[in-house]
Amino acid sequence: MRDFLPAEKARRERVLRVIRDSYRAHGFDEIETPVMEDSDRLHAGLGGDNEKLAFGVMKRALTRDDLQNAQTPLDLVDLGLRFDLTVPLARFYATHRAELPAVFRSIQIAPVWRAERPQKGRFRQFVQCDIDIIGEPGIAAEAELLTATLATVDALGLEGATIRVNDRRLLIGMLTAFGFAPGTHDSALITIDKLDKIGHDGVVAELREKRLDADRLETFFRRPQTMEWNPFGERAIRKALPDGADDDVVAQLVELGDAVGVDRLVFDPFLVRGMGYYTGPIFELAHPSVSYSLGGGGRYDGMIGRFLGSEVPATGFSLGFERLVDLVEVADAASADAVALVYERGTPLATLLDAQRALVARGMRVRLLARPKNLKPALEALKSDGFTKFTTDPATLELRGLD
Repeated sequence: MRDFLPAEKARRERVLRVIRDSYRAHGFDEIETPVMEDSDRLHAGLGGDNEKLAFGVMKRALTRDDLQNAQTPLDLVDLGLRFDLTVPLARFYATHRAELPAVFRSIQIAPVWRAERPQKGRFRQFVQCDIDIIGEPGIAAEAELLTATLATVDALGLEGATIRVNDRRLLIGMLTAFGFAPGTHDSALITIDKLDKIGHDGVVAELREKRLDADRLETFFRRPQTMEWNPFGERAIRKALPDGADDDVVAQLVELGDAVGVDRLVFDPFLVRGMGYYTGPIFELAHPSVSYSLGGGGRYDGMIGRFLGSEVPATGFSLGFERLVDLVEVADAASADAVALVYERGTPLATLLDAQRALVARGMRVRLLARPKNLKPALEALKSDGFTKFTTDPATLELRGLD
């Protein structure tokens, strides 16, 4: 968990403002959910490995008997910090469904917590920027999500971003075609999800360690790689899969490409996404400047039904803000109006505040600064904080540039 100095905090807020404004422009509405959820909900088997990283909040008034009789640490907690924003959204929708439109488009921009091991690039508190569409069963929902996401990335100035696309149903069909028994699919997908980290040989070796027959998958990995999978479309999708891919699913992805733009999508037959709740199309945001994804999501039709008792279609996309913010630079639109009022010690407080109010009324951001013995370093510090002008005369408010 980190502290942010004023300049970095301001930079983060500028990026968040672009993301929020872009999402709202595409018809999404922002909501807010509590930072904690019931522990049983966070450990309902929907969050994959992230459930193991959830921070628990101990029950109040625990007794010695409670401690001695606990079988697992979870017996001692009743709440937990959210590890993502999707589980809270499912609970939110189940609670407020009667007050929401039939098709609900939500924005959530908020911190989440995971008990990660301290290491570079891994934080225990980080911000996620989610958009979700609940109530729309067709591929039109995915088309809206990806269009809004790409428009947001473009607004941030991150040129060349693409979205990798797959479908969990195609993954299951591929495993079936390779001879994996239904009971082994989850375990096999966990291993295949490591493809970027351990490579083809590592995936095959780990599958064999799990006593799974990976011979046909290994043969598929080693097929000639000269085929062109782009542009995104039916030919690319079918070339990337074994024979027998589900025609309806392929047709949906083709429709998605036609709607969003085939030049912005890439079909990846081994994209898995680790969350166990995905049921249909899945995606990850990629950029050529980095080897890791900048966000992702997918369809999770079964999750809300766990809380509501009836099935509700849902799909969502989450931007990884902490990774994204390091790659973009958003200009401070208000920096030209940031003014320092440098005053001599002994100046009447009423005079200073009157001058400040006058500048604020002109639409400026104003900071009061008692004149130091050496003014130059103070002015340099103001520049680094985004100030561009200053005045030393509260009476005339004559502005001078810091440059």
